[in-house]
Amino acid sequence: MNLPRGAVMALGATSLAAFASPFIVEIAAAQVSAVETNAEARPENWPARAPTVVQDAAVERRIGALLSSMSLEQKVGQIIQADIGSVTPDDVYRYHLGSVLNGGNSDPGGRYNAPAKDWLAAADAFYAASMKPNGKLPRIPVIWGSDAVHGHNNVVGATLFPHNIGLGAARNPDLVRRIGAATAIEMRVTGLDWTFAPTLAVVRDDRWGRTYEGFGEAPEIATSYAAPLIEGLQGRIGDKDWLRGPHIIATAKHFLGDGGTSGGKDQGDAQMPEAQLRELFSPPYLPALDAGVQSVMASFSGWNGAKMHGNHSLLSGVMKERWNFDGFLVGDWNGHGQVAGCTVTDCAQSAIAGLDMYMAPDSWKELYRTTLAHARDGTLPAARLDDAVRRILRVKVRAGLFEAGKPSARPYGGQFELLSGKDHRALAREAVRESLVLLKNAGGLLPLKAGGHFLVAGDGADNLTKQTGGWTLSWQGTGTKRSDFPNAQSIWEGIDEAVKAAGGSATLSVDGSYARKPDVAIVVFGEDPYAEFQGDRPDVAYDDAKNLALLRSLKAAGVPTVAVFLSGRAMWVNPFLNASDAFVAAWLPGSEGAGVADILFGKADFRGKLPYSWPKSSDQTAVNVGDKDYHPLFAYGFGLAFADKGELAQLPEERASAAVSDPGLLFVAGKPGAGRRLLMGVPGALSVNPGPELIDARPADRMAQEDSVRLRWTGAGHAIAAIAQDAPTDLSRQANGDLALELEFRVNAAPTADVSLSMRCGTSCAGGFPIGGLLAEAAKSGKWTRLAVPLRCFEKAGVDMSRVNVPLTLATAGSLDITLSAARIVSPSGPQLQCK
Repeated sequence: MNLPRGAVMALGATSLAAFASPFIVEIAAAQVSAVETNAEARPENWPARAPTVVQDAAVERRIGALLSSMSLEQKVGQIIQADIGSVTPDDVYRYHLGSVLNGGNSDPGGRYNAPAKDWLAAADAFYAASMKPNGKLPRIPVIWGSDAVHGHNNVVGATLFPHNIGLGAARNPDLVRRIGAATAIEMRVTGLDWTFAPTLAVVRDDRWGRTYEGFGEAPEIATSYAAPLIEGLQGRIGDKDWLRGPHIIATAKHFLGDGGTSGGKDQGDAQMPEAQLRELFSPPYLPALDAGVQSVMASFSGWNGAKMHGNHSLLSGVMKERWNFDGFLVGDWNGHGQVAGCTVTDCAQSAIAGLDMYMAPDSWKELYRTTLAHARDGTLPAARLDDAVRRILRVKVRAGLFEAGKPSARPYGGQFELLSGKDHRALAREAVRESLVLLKNAGGLLPLKAGGHFLVAGDGADNLTKQTGGWTLSWQGTGTKRSDFPNAQSIWEGIDEAVKAAGGSATLSVDGSYARKPDVAIVVFGEDPYAEFQGDRPDVAYDDAKNLALLRSLKAAGVPTVAVFLSGRAMWVNPFLNASDAFVAAWLPGSEGAGVADILFGKADFRGKLPYSWPKSSDQTAVNVGDKDYHPLFAYGFGLAFADKGELAQLPEERASAAVSDPGLLFVAGKPGAGRRLLMGVPGALSVNPGPELIDARPADRMAQEDSVRLRWTGAGHAIAAIAQDAPTDLSRQANGDLALELEFRVNAAPTADVSLSMRCGTSCAGGFPIGGLLAEAAKSGKWTRLAVPLRCFEKAGVDMSRVNVPLTLATAGSLDITLSAARIVSPSGPQLQCK
């Protein structure tokens, strides 16, 4: 029900349910429009290249015979890829789907920590469905794609290598070749045959949330890594095991300019002349093609206003015609829906532009219907459809999938002991050693003598979630537990092992407290995990009052201190550098914390060099080697060794940009606001990952990939979902005005018992209202709904607004299924309630 702007109703503090329908405001789905400017590439100005793989005449005849025997429905199915969270094996059979994928939060059985055997069983099930007889139609095996971007990172127990930013610091092409080979084998163990890697982005603005997926700010590192990494994954062209046996299909991504968007905005727009796009961002793709990469992923981003998923001049003109790429182009997560004139369920334009396979995770069924209609009426030309299918079949034939049998029967299938096998863990440990960059070493503190007494502190010291970063078991890398990393070693565990072996002693104390003064303190801290747009930032300052105070207290006590900084980008950390005697950029090292200990205690020397220029101020967000005014704190390529003079003058500590903290932002873009956490469970036992018995939280899509959260109460008992704060907030001023708690949500299934909406201000201080009737009313429409409750309503219900520590709580003893898109404390744009 819609109310006119400014409408007001009276609300009693204990009777909100009675006024359910009048203050529900239905929100129409926003329509994304794009004003595209001319973004036509001129392929003749791009370097020409000959085909890498000589096409086998017998293979091409086989593909031709398959095409001639396929139905139109089967052809359309081949060019659509569905997510395993939204598709069943029966769907694969019925719609002839050519591929499935697992998104960052999609797992067999819906369990982020599903065991490896479940992955293999799911692979077998999808394969069997694709090969099930279907009249006279040819049987075409399905392929399964996965974001294995730092090892087989979706699977519990797999080896987790440093993210690409760390590998870029290593400057070692042979290392990445071996990492590619190890990743391919571990994927084969679980039955998967295609990775969406490597990322070949050249990152020019460190505010970008995917900075750590790039090897560096200049094209040289990615260009030197592309071929060896792809050959590690796929094998070498001409070898008998190319694309088969221990090897898989690789993907070069994201074509093109993803690291050059304005403001470092993920899925944004690269605004630049064609020459700059060509010379700065395309070089890594040429060696990738030379190495025989079989798939290329189109970028979410655009170029001069036109989305890549619809840019014919680049997808077809450059990639396919000028560069003679004969594999297939795959889209990114519903990226076709961002093309002008398209939706996620209807976009012939992308295929016409040159896209061969739509990544349509949850939109696939309706997209199949509209694409089939376009193929029937000629909107999607038959020749273009046949070309797309031919390219997909070519890769499947080259990979031997028609003869390979079910995934569990293929080489390495089910050999679970190879996940984090001894050799792979040793390789990951070697990669950690080579990735570390030493920025400061005052007084030659490093290397440490392991026989001493050490304090190990900081919230990253014994924290595998923080150490492994995004794209680890979940899309954001959050919500994991220590038990989810059975084959891993935290940095603390690596240090403890090294010290004990030398006869020394080490104490873990996250807050830095100690009874016996240590010889040296090692403080491990840094960014919390994030991925994609959820990691976008307004500047590059690292703000962490708790760990800064810890470092300063140790300095004041005269304890020599080593800072180990975990991050997905170069960041302004001047106060932390000043408070440390030695400072190590450890990036996101993965599962082998002992690699850090190896370097700190001198088993190997530092050899890592900065792949990104280090900022000297918080607003130095786009500082890149070769810039006209290039004045970083540490230059691209900087990195000390033990023998180098590691002194550093006192640095200025004043921020050049204002700290961004929105006290009214409770939940948006799929995550809580700064300093806040989403907690669930029962009273007195809330956690980030309580298990699914009473309540479960899963990422959900509204306007963008996983920009919301779906909360489901099972009805097995009283359960709570809450946004909790690290420190209380004084909302007295806001309550005195017209500010309100505003929620945007959709009720997927009505509650079976009453639901309370409340705020808390301490253990015995709370107030709120029953809203079960309101939610039941909203469930009838199934639409996105806005609910605005003035803060003074909570104040009248007993909340002390000067010390709110839990600004949002939803609780019920019944079942309830609701998707929360946003929660804010704002001056609402629509109607709000006036309390009695």
